[in-house]
Amino acid sequence: MEDARGPRLAERFHSAMRARHYSERTEKAYWQWVTRYLRYHGMRHPDEMGEDEINAFVTHLAVDLDVSASTQTQALSAVLFLYRRVLDRDVGEMPGLVRARGSDHLPVVFTRGEVQAVFAELQGQFRLMAQVMYGAGLRLNECLRLRVQDVDFERNEILVRDGKGAKDRVTMLPEALRGPLKDQLRQAKVVHESDLSAGWGRVVLPDALSRKYPNAPAEWRWQWVFPQERRWTNPRTGAQGRHHVHATLVQRAMKDAIRRAGIPKNAGAHTLRHSFATQLLESGYDIRTIQELLGHKDVRTTMVYTHVLNRGGRGVRSPLDGI
Repeated sequence: MEDARGPRLAERFHSAMRARHYSERTEKAYWQWVTRYLRYHGMRHPDEMGEDEINAFVTHLAVDLDVSASTQTQALSAVLFLYRRVLDRDVGEMPGLVRARGSDHLPVVFTRGEVQAVFAELQGQFRLMAQVMYGAGLRLNECLRLRVQDVDFERNEILVRDGKGAKDRVTMLPEALRGPLKDQLRQAKVVHESDLSAGWGRVVLPDALSRKYPNAPAEWRWQWVFPQERRWTNPRTGAQGRHHVHATLVQRAMKDAIRRAGIPKNAGAHTLRHSFATQLLESGYDIRTIQELLGHKDVRTTMVYTHVLNRGGRGVRSPLDGI
């Protein structure tokens, strides 16, 4: 019997995830939950366990660790993926499962004045990336993974490739960002041409495109809009390449900007996307249009922003004001 900790189970799990085109972040998160599930049961092999052990682990998360409903759901999805897609076992009903309580928290949003204050505290690429997230409603990783060909200046559009749920979508290119983005691309092209002169200048392409089109990784259209400052080196081959700016750098810059702006909110980079949606609703755009721009699968996800608009005194006139 293979060891649950051995490479074979991990390799089978990762292969199954990639074959179904799950994102790298989801793959990493799912494997972490599978590892926690195995450790909770003393590293027994999952073939020796079933519904009762899954029930016990997921209930433990809700009762003992008090995790959120979304965290518990992700953990359960990861373990079920292991059984159904890797071990090819049908897991039945779990009637005794204790579900974590759902959250009623509304997303934090910036006012227009707060957005301007945050932008004023950001510099260079970080400011432009924040403006793109706010101006086009992009998630942080969607912004960072933009490639040159994804920005269409003729149609004033930004193409988001392989967004959440492995979906492509089109959103607007704000008129105010046409000039700054063209400047950014000119700088990125200088970096790319320098890399090519040094014998490198190749980026990682999605799926198997680099095998199908061997020269494509060096083409300008496939380069990152926001390349990182330094090239990375493959320790095995010595080959050098350039990835996009790392998400943690943007998150840190945003947190620092929010603090310096004196905004007392638990906000971050994703708050810009929430603000984009809320302020479009505030301007009178219909919910379905905003759903498409955000790339939400279900309009109910987008509907949360209507509650943000109506909370507190925004939607109801206080009786004190009538006295």
